[in-house]
Amino acid sequence: YFGPLTVAGGYINKDMVEPWEQAGLMDSKRVSSDKRIAVLADVIRKTKGCIYSVVPIGPAAYNRLNAKMKSVNKMLAWGHARVIENLMLRKDMMQPPPVRAISDQFARSKSTIADALMVSWREIELVQRHKAESDLAVAAASILARDAFVHGIDQLTQRLGFEIPKGASQKVIEAGRRLIDEHGKDILNETSKVHFKTTRKIFGEEV
Repeated sequence: YFGPLTVAGGYINKDMVEPWEQAGLMDSKRVSSDKRIAVLADVIRKTKGCIYSVVPIGPAAYNRLNAKMKSVNKMLAWGHARVIENLMLRKDMMQPPPVRAISDQFARSKSTIADALMVSWREIELVQRHKAESDLAVAAASILARDAFVHGIDQLTQRLGFEIPKGASQKVIEAGRRLIDEHGKDILNETSKVHFKTTRKIFGEEV
């Protein structure tokens, strides 16, 4: 509920597979510790030849985009397309050159991401499949995205003076009510994804 939506991607070649596997790199959903996420993200960023891009969409921007696009899947597609485009701008640094982009299929239609890509970047094969995080490159991207999200939550915590919780638990509802008490209701637009049903719970409109 709180914090940014983060989308990430990375270029990988065969030389990276063994050291990343030895480092224990895996899908971020299987890593419970934020400290471990930070360690793995550092491994990825320091890997020679790894080119990566992270696109964080802060809460205010998220809410603007959601109001405009009226679909979280369209917003995710926009983020994925931006990441692919950012990476393709640096394709000359990739050895060997990239031939495909692999993404988790989060929307019913596989055209969702493809439609969001600029025509000039449709020169590589776009592969979308469910549970794509089993691919090491997608797992690495999930680590980078999770690390960026954690940093976003930490920044909110420092800015607001108390711990901003992750997820959508009762603690999140209580934090939202405290924010409103201290800063007014507009603070939610700057800190959270306001279309979530959590917002209604914060205002006592839903049990």
